[in-house]
Amino acid sequence: MTSYQYQNQQLQLENVNIKEIAEIVNTPFYCYSQESISTAYNGYVEQLKGLDTQVCYALKANSNQAVIKVLADLGAGADVVSEGELRRALAAGIPASKIVYSGVAKTPDEMLFALSKNIFQFNVESENELYVLNEMACSVSKKAAIAFRINPDVDANTHAKISTGMSENKFGIPISRTTEIYRLADSMEGIEVQGIDVHIGSQLTQLIPFDQTFKLIREKVIELATMGIQLKIIDVGGGLGVDYDASNPVIPSKEDYCALLTKHFSDLDCKIILEPGRSLVGNSGLLISRVIYKKRGEERTFIIIDAGMNDLLRPSMYEAHHDILPLTESDNTATYDIVGPICETGDTFARGRKMAELEEGELVAIMSSGAYGAAMSSTYNTRLQVPEVLVNGDQFSIVRERISYEALINQDQLASWQ
Repeated sequence: MTSYQYQNQQLQLENVNIKEIAEIVNTPFYCYSQESISTAYNGYVEQLKGLDTQVCYALKANSNQAVIKVLADLGAGADVVSEGELRRALAAGIPASKIVYSGVAKTPDEMLFALSKNIFQFNVESENELYVLNEMACSVSKKAAIAFRINPDVDANTHAKISTGMSENKFGIPISRTTEIYRLADSMEGIEVQGIDVHIGSQLTQLIPFDQTFKLIREKVIELATMGIQLKIIDVGGGLGVDYDASNPVIPSKEDYCALLTKHFSDLDCKIILEPGRSLVGNSGLLISRVIYKKRGEERTFIIIDAGMNDLLRPSMYEAHHDILPLTESDNTATYDIVGPICETGDTFARGRKMAELEEGELVAIMSSGAYGAAMSSTYNTRLQVPEVLVNGDQFSIVRERISYEALINQDQLASWQ
């Protein structure tokens, strides 16, 4: 991420000293760089000038209204996986004509809501879903524009919990059934077949799985055309990762990724839909936390911070690496386990991490937390979900407040007999 730097030994996000935010917004809190989000989005757009494309931001990465609004103003569409995300996208100003509805378990009510908004496309993931969508569309005298999500059985070489393109995964139609399922859909009164969709996983660090997948999808588009089913949309999903460890960059460039799209699809006269999430917002965000205790154990020293796994789940769930930097630059180093306050051993952000020396009361930034941070947070241990802040140049604004304990507890209600 290029939007942070030390100035006079103080960590800044764009032109804002993060300590100034911490004086107003108590830790822990998230802060995002609008410049970083814009740069990431424009990186795709610039590389795809020669193709008919639409970038649809995958809201599951970060669904804060202010973040969505930044992308909406740049021309982004949205990839949503629930009625709630669809409502968020619409509320942030993304037109329904740019919204793609993914997800393996769309309910009839969700389908009807999306049909009422005239969204651009449903990405259908099963034959069962196809029948229900056809029934819902017919019930309101509409046609549902669809693409089938094809499972190409390609190993994305990513973490097992975020790999989605293998035959053992729950996602999509097996590639062997492509012809059969398209013929079925083409015969349905409430269905308009317009595209093909694929998404093989998240945080991909190699181009080879993309290359293999795009080749297979190209072949299917050509094969379907020979049957009289002329597709006009190719939805390539998302999946390009971000570099979480600044000392070990591994992610292919957007330029090389987009070159694959041109290589495989430029001559097919189809509109290309991209659904990036992490690669648009991941490196835009920091989770700011304070050191509560420095605890010396028999074999190691623990830095206990006020952010927990309920605030940032990725290290606990995926064994994920995040760089951790002090807000005040230091040349002195030490080795720590960085842990949170949750009553779980898994509430650990780093083990045996050699980093800047820290003392109680110091502020730290957990880097590259803009994706799957706040979006996956919870109130576990009855902890308040943290605020979110958006930075733009020398300005910052709180874009989600921290609710009170009273508001959190009052979400519950006693049973009628209590």
